[in-house]
Amino acid sequence: MDPIQIGRSGLDVEWQRLQVIAQNLANMSSTRSADGDVFRPLRLVSAPNVQFSTMLDNARLYPGGVQVTGVEPQANGLRQTYEPEHPHADAEGFVTRPNVDHASEMTLMIKTSRAYEANLAVISLAQGMYARALDMGRQS
Repeated sequence: MDPIQIGRSGLDVEWQRLQVIAQNLANMSSTRSADGDVFRPLRLVSAPNVQFSTMLDNARLYPGGVQVTGVEPQANGLRQTYEPEHPHADAEGFVTRPNVDHASEMTLMIKTSRAYEANLAVISLAQGMYARALDMGRQS
């Protein structure tokens, strides 16, 4: 098992998750995206690098880290507000905006930053253990 590689993969996933959260927060009041459509809030989907069944089939008893499997739009990603004077209002006067809940995004950002910090701690501890093992080897 390589804890540094596992921690590194966790860092990569959490960094990408933070980028998606920042994108959601930046676009929470927008009415159009760069391509002209309404921005849809996104969620990053991650999974283990190695499936559990593969570990069992190959007698591999340790995980290999995590990976990003995709970025998907949220199911309830749009809301409408009545603003007939807005330039993007439809015929009935409604403007479609992303349904981004600021509090939920900030909570997810805190959770993600804690996971990032935990992966940093794993890497640091593993490096410390490797250094200590080298010192013990030199002493004997």
